[in-house]
Amino acid sequence: MGSATGAHNGVVKTRSSTRLAALSMLLAAAAACGSDGGRAAVIDPGDGGNYAPVIDPAAFVAAVDNPYFPLEPGASWVYESRADGEVERIEVVVTDERRRVMGIEATVVRDTVSVDGRTVEDTFDWFAQDRDGNVWYLGEDSKDYEDGRVVSTEGSWEAGVDGALPGIVMAAGPRVGFAYRQEYWKGVAEDMGEVLRVDGRASVPAGAFDRLVVTRDWNPFEPDVVEEKYYAPGVGLVLELKTAGGDERTELIEYTATSSS
Repeated sequence: MGSATGAHNGVVKTRSSTRLAALSMLLAAAAACGSDGGRAAVIDPGDGGNYAPVIDPAAFVAAVDNPYFPLEPGASWVYESRADGEVERIEVVVTDERRRVMGIEATVVRDTVSVDGRTVEDTFDWFAQDRDGNVWYLGEDSKDYEDGRVVSTEGSWEAGVDGALPGIVMAAGPRVGFAYRQEYWKGVAEDMGEVLRVDGRASVPAGAFDRLVVTRDWNPFEPDVVEEKYYAPGVGLVLELKTAGGDERTELIEYTATSSS
């Protein structure tokens, strides 16, 4: 639900893609390693860098009910992420709030990351679904914490502001080989995804799941880091694995469909 690394989205998303300060250094490194020394992109969305989605607010609907990315108000997900000996707890809740972005009434999802009971990140993500069933990511309001105090809001961005554009986080009827941009703020945030399988299986603390949509996620500022995400019908994200550039596993440990469930 976004891209700590993940965890965002039952909504786990990748936190690294929204660290603007870090990205400025990564940009310099990417330029050095070459413009690009012949390195091939892990994912190529096929637009040649000319990304210009046509966004018509009238083409969006009120609910987000894509079976692989359902966002019913009151639903919640709890994840546990392990990397380098550190354990993060990620709690994701679909609020009943709305946020108007590019004329679209977006669903607001709160994503809180904690370590040893201390909040290290608190984010409000904005998602909307078009009438065809594609789920779009429209931005976020993000705060990083140290010792209970906000130390950064650099992960924040909003589609339609300063050239930032929305992207698709889950397609309607995902098919193998479909590549897409999850967000696009040129030179700052350019996460991409590609559907690898639609018959995946995974076992996590929350249960065993099949018929999963499995995606590969990547961004050009961290070219050696690749992740796979597993989405279950009716639930959303259940597992995230770093398959290159590290050893990290984020698992769903608890899911509640609605606050009344």
